[in-house]
Amino acid sequence: MKYLHTMVRVTDLDASLRFYCEGLGLKEVRRKDVPAGRFTLVFLAAPESPEAEVELTWNWDPEEDMGSARNFGHLAFRVDDIYALCQHLQDMGYTINRPPRDGHMAFVRSPDLISVELLQKGDALPAREPWASMENTGSW
Repeated sequence: MKYLHTMVRVTDLDASLRFYCEGLGLKEVRRKDVPAGRFTLVFLAAPESPEAEVELTWNWDPEEDMGSARNFGHLAFRVDDIYALCQHLQDMGYTINRPPRDGHMAFVRSPDLISVELLQKGDALPAREPWASMENTGSW
């Protein structure tokens, strides 16, 4: 058996691509428009793990409220510098729901409320402000 991908349903493809590509640094691997089914599939991967893909599924017709997406769980990415990435995402306007107070773990949500866990590569970084004293925001 081989792991292929995780599918995430999105409501705004451009906003989602901004978050996953510009924010997190994933790269678009391939895209497939399916006119008969009225949807688009966009496959993304992290540069260090191209075999583990995230599939964004965008239905062309508006859907009913998808809820908070909490039943999904979360996506997790190992990152080179958790503080730098959290700052980058915050500068882009995203809320860091669980700041990396410990220099090891943080959570942020995508435009469709998918929880994304960020884990520091290797040992935790030394605690650093403003992160060390930031409170949690919302849920993740």
